[in-house]
Amino acid sequence: MKAKFSRVGRVVGAWVALSAVVMPAMAAKSASTSSTSTSKAETETKAKAPVAKPLSAGAVASVNGVEISKASVDAMIKASGQPDSPQLRELFKGQLIANEVLKQAALKQHYDTRPEVIAALDAAKSMIVTRVYMQENLKAAPVSSEDVRAKYDAVVASLGENEYRPSAIAVRDAGTAKTVLDQLKAGGDFAALARQYSQGPNAAQGGQLNWVSFKTPITAGNTQNWPQPIAEALVKLPKGGVSAEPIQIGEQFWILRMDDKRATQIPKFEDSEPLLRKQLEQVAAEKATAQVIGDLVKQARIQQ
Repeated sequence: MKAKFSRVGRVVGAWVALSAVVMPAMAAKSASTSSTSTSKAETETKAKAPVAKPLSAGAVASVNGVEISKASVDAMIKASGQPDSPQLRELFKGQLIANEVLKQAALKQHYDTRPEVIAALDAAKSMIVTRVYMQENLKAAPVSSEDVRAKYDAVVASLGENEYRPSAIAVRDAGTAKTVLDQLKAGGDFAALARQYSQGPNAAQGGQLNWVSFKTPITAGNTQNWPQPIAEALVKLPKGGVSAEPIQIGEQFWILRMDDKRATQIPKFEDSEPLLRKQLEQVAAEKATAQVIGDLVKQARIQQ
């Protein structure tokens, strides 16, 4: 029996010893085979993938082979009006990459052939072509320093002794105007009611308007482009006073409050010159635009 166990022990021992040699070898072979297989798969994948080309000198990124230029980033920074910085460049580069990704996805699914897209592109093209044409053909009369001085003198001459700072609530029907007046008489806040009801200027700011000055008594054509009934009502209000009745102007009903009143403060010419020059240049551009369009209409065959 002892001999039998001894023989069994020798067999087991031999098997263990053999396993110690064979198993690591098999594992190594398996690992080697797996590694070879993986490497082969990776090699095939890399072989199939397109080789990324280095960016050209003027590019900052590439999306599926389409380069994004540094000039595009420069243009975005200039348009933003913000100071140039690495962080801002990264932000705009990211936006351009996102835009290119979206554009490529849309083109891949042929969104560019949709009727609404084609119509929008045609409209945009028409607007751009027209704008460029006007830029190159518009010959607005130059605005001289004498023109600006004359405009300043005319504005000063139109001012009265006093200037007024009003607030206004303008509504579309008499019923709403009565509701507003009743709430004001009951102690309602004018600015809050303006934000709630007004469809007139500066409603979101509580209806408060800029300072304005009128020569008194009010006469037609000398109301700083305000409707004459409003100008007449305004100069009669005491400081803090509110219109007793709505003032109808066209289809609107106005309620005024006199926020403040003071002696007219005339700004210096030097302070007023930039704004007055811009206004005169705009008038000159509008006049030249009307001239260009008028000449083209005369030359065109138009049927209606």
